[in-house]
Amino acid sequence: MKPSKPRIEQLTFGADPAPWREAGFEVADRGMVVGELQLAFENGKGVLGWRLTGSEGEIDGLPVAPPGQATTGGSHPNGATRVDHLVVITPDLERTTGALEAIGIERRRVREVEADGSPLRQGFFRLGEVILEVVEHANVEAGPARFWGITFAVADLDAAAELLGDRLGSIRDAVQPGRRIATFRREANLGLPVALISEER
Repeated sequence: MKPSKPRIEQLTFGADPAPWREAGFEVADRGMVVGELQLAFENGKGVLGWRLTGSEGEIDGLPVAPPGQATTGGSHPNGATRVDHLVVITPDLERTTGALEAIGIERRRVREVEADGSPLRQGFFRLGEVILEVVEHANVEAGPARFWGITFAVADLDAAAELLGDRLGSIRDAVQPGRRIATFRREANLGLPVALISEER
């Protein structure tokens, strides 16, 4: 029997859970479940760490989170159904790719575009129901890979936008064909870049 491929089972955010509740997420105490992921809230800023099945150490500097409080699933008023993708930034895509492939996480494809006058390369990896998007750009400081932001799939993006009002930016076409996306404004105070994207058709 082949060993199961690594998947994300937990993410820990350095953020106050109160603004997340105001953003339409069902947060119980300091944790919530979205899709198959446990999400925990601690003091700090940004994505503090993750837990992967079958891996216990840092991967190119991406920290491991301590076990979070167990939380049962629930429906979210904003319609969030799962984590669609998690974004990591790196100064060296091939280095980070090598670290991921060393524990059995294969790169599916690479996308190359221009951003801010410099090449931007994105590597895509599948971790359970979540796509890991690893981004290399000249503006990324030297050093280890770092977590950047997260996007949640929602059942009805228009309904979510109506519920959230000024907390959510304008809806626009996503890079993924046939999908649309909207990013939470800084004033939503979620502690990290967060977006909502329509489900795949």
